[in-house]
Amino acid sequence: MVSHRRTSQHAQTTLTGITVVSAALATAAAALSAPPAAADPAGHPSAGREAAAARVDSLYVEAERATEKYNGAQARTKELRHEVAALQDHTARAQERVNRMRGRLGALAAAQYRSGGIDPTVRLMLSERPDTYLEKAAALDRLGHSQAEELHGLRTAQRRLEQQRSETARKLTELEAGRRAVARHKRDVQRKLATARRLLNALPKRDRAAYDRASRSDGHREAAPDLRGAVPDSGRAAAAVAAVRAAVGRPYAWGSSGPSSFDCSGLTQWAYGRAGVSLPRTSQAQRGAGRTVPPGRMRPGDLVIYRSDASHVGMYVGNGQVVHAPHPGARVRYDPVGMMPISSVTRP
Repeated sequence: MVSHRRTSQHAQTTLTGITVVSAALATAAAALSAPPAAADPAGHPSAGREAAAARVDSLYVEAERATEKYNGAQARTKELRHEVAALQDHTARAQERVNRMRGRLGALAAAQYRSGGIDPTVRLMLSERPDTYLEKAAALDRLGHSQAEELHGLRTAQRRLEQQRSETARKLTELEAGRRAVARHKRDVQRKLATARRLLNALPKRDRAAYDRASRSDGHREAAPDLRGAVPDSGRAAAAVAAVRAAVGRPYAWGSSGPSSFDCSGLTQWAYGRAGVSLPRTSQAQRGAGRTVPPGRMRPGDLVIYRSDASHVGMYVGNGQVVHAPHPGARVRYDPVGMMPISSVTRP
């Protein structure tokens, strides 16, 4: 079972809290799903308690995965908005250039009209689509050198304008798809968190408080571990470690990248941002945002990527500890680096 919760230094108190909470969670899960007899036909209460606790933990993991998908879609739509704005600006400039070129050709046509008529080649230059005429070599033979240059320039400008319009339309379609993906992932996160909240809110007040203590979600800030002798790999890593340690105690909020609240990748992105280093928004992208190092050679400031799908990230701060934003309802905290399966370690 993958879980962000671990036994605290006050082992006896925490284990007692977990026992009380597990029993209450079993009751809550039974009320929300199936009768106790059906949930535990063999008559083993521990099986029901473990299943209920595992379900809450699983919901938090699923919600975090959906959060990282939301973060990725959100980051991509932001990029697309900038790209579309740039394309629209370039398209407007290209349209102005085409208009100026057509204006010069219009002046030439007016001069020819006053002198007795408009040359067919000038009519060609003023047409909306001169391409077909240009395909004929005979037409080029009838053009003067300067007129040919004007027409070639207009043809190139019009083609570029059409390409930019097509690219803008494609990016706008992609942007709309991205917006739908953001909304879909947001609903997914909200649905999973609502289910977890229903399970937890069904607990009696005393048992809910015990759960918060057991999962260290009650705002209690533990003493910082001894990190003396932990030397970061660089000055920027040292600055990032200082930032992430200063964030300990701030609440988890999905989709948030600080400074008052964070999700897992938002925390590491913010901390390295304080050090002047730009990291991608998602834990999956942060995995590739630097040099991969063996877990046995971790240094303070390294990003520790968890789970096979890279859906969680924390920052190693030394002496076997990471700082991370665990899950909704919890706060940024220290935990052992081996709290869950490590996928990889990245040194930005």
